[in-house]
Amino acid sequence: MSIATQRRRIALTRFWMSFRHDRTGMIGLGILGAFIIVAVLAPILIPASALDVTKADGGRFQPPSLAYPLGTDDSGRSVLLLIASGTRISLTVGIAATIISMVIGTTVGIMAGHFRGPGSHALVGVTDWFLVIPFLPLAIVLATVLGPSLLNLIIVIGVTSWAGTARLIRAQTLSIEGRPYLERAKALGAGNWFQMSRHVLPNVIPLVLANTTLTVAIAILSETTLSFLGLGDPMAPSWGAILDNAFSTGAVSRGAWWFVLPPGLCVIAVVLSFTLVGRAMERIVDPRGRD
Repeated sequence: MSIATQRRRIALTRFWMSFRHDRTGMIGLGILGAFIIVAVLAPILIPASALDVTKADGGRFQPPSLAYPLGTDDSGRSVLLLIASGTRISLTVGIAATIISMVIGTTVGIMAGHFRGPGSHALVGVTDWFLVIPFLPLAIVLATVLGPSLLNLIIVIGVTSWAGTARLIRAQTLSIEGRPYLERAKALGAGNWFQMSRHVLPNVIPLVLANTTLTVAIAILSETTLSFLGLGDPMAPSWGAILDNAFSTGAVSRGAWWFVLPPGLCVIAVVLSFTLVGRAMERIVDPRGRD
């Protein structure tokens, strides 16, 4: 086993030991674990016919019962099964969009912090432009142009939410650029790619991982908002699409709270869990925030 591998193993062990003693982080991890289990098992346990409008066997807006623990929707489908299936879609969109956001933000942040001159100023200018423009109007315009689909929703959220990460990574890169080992690498003739990939990137990865969990929460909220506005895939029962269907069919005026409250609570719970995990990781990665 190489020395680098041993160091990574020791670092991961220390990180887990510190995370285990963070009560709020463990609570968030437990809630998140429950949602992940539901998302993984949903395609296996829920038959496609249960979500088919033409094969629904329940009454319209039927209240909760033993047969339907969370009642039915306007088509007679089980709201519980819709929410369970929507868990997989919402988490998939949130995580996939976050990966795109992290890749773009980390790349732009490292390049803007490492290079000097017009190129760096241009990257900082583009980042500031994305930060200044309100997210929701920009996302609505892009989603309208690209059309309603899960893939387009992932792309829209990913390409509009990377700017904050880029600013954070750029600040960390500027701090790393002044460290002795990087100055020594430059003196030995290391190229820009070697410096960024072997020295800068490994040092910003912990910050990227901590920021990822916080960005997933924002991405899920964004997916819920865009789907609620009718910009998501109408055939995919995400939580936002369920809420959109509930309001468009008059569930509130009919007093069908079981069609509105559960998906809304699921959005709150999963966003809260990602936020708790992200804050715990942030406290571990940044010792100044532990107090």
